Amino acid sequence: MKKILGVLGGMGPLATVDFLQKLIEETPATRDQEHVPVVAYSVPQMPERPPAIVGNGESPLPHMLEGVLTLKRAGAKAVAIACNTAHFWYDDLVRDGGLPILHIADAACASLGDARRVGLLATEGTVAAGFFQRRLASRGIDCLLSTPEEQRTMVLPAIEHVKRNELAQAHALAVRAARRLLENGAQAVVMGCTEIPLALEFEVSDVSPHCIDATRALARASVAWWRAA
Repeated sequence: MKKILGVLGGMGPLATVDFLQKLIEETPATRDQEHVPVVAYSVPQMPERPPAIVGNGESPLPHMLEGVLTLKRAGAKAVAIACNTAHFWYDDLVRDGGLPILHIADAACASLGDARRVGLLATEGTVAAGFFQRRLASRGIDCLLSTPEEQRTMVLPAIEHVKRNELAQAHALAVRAARRLLENGAQAVVMGCTEIPLALEFEVSDVSPHCIDATRALARASVAWWRAA
């Protein structure tokens, strides 16, 4: 059998399914046997990632590491994590899990084209972690963030609505947040939380052409890894 991709998911469950759907969509297959072999670990009972990053929550690292090791025992040769914020623990998971992990921010940055000012829609944990900002800066790209008020009233509620499967409500808030970034000069908006694409893609809107889906970018990177393998 060709190399198997492991998917560390459950953060949240709907976002994991979205990644798997996009993995299929991005695979140039004409029959079942040409699709990427996958094993998925989708266990939602992991501690919340943002509180752990900002210093007032239990670390999810032991739980995520258990997932990576489970995927390794199941035959996975590389891992895709269907959660942006979880990449705060990327180095620990690679070191202690013993598998290469495809980084979602690297995949998203590779999809930006000529954009020089990019907005980021993400959890407070991902923003605090700074891995998107560092990767964008290394490419000479300015990163625009939502204001604390916009984060509190638009971005985080949109994510919470997705977790409750309330996609229409999530869509309205996420569109407003993306539009603010574009109005402030962003040439593109990275959907840097795996719930955000589910919100923004619920319906086509005026912001849709300007949005970069980190989940789909990770799916493309996963397909490229498998085809190269």
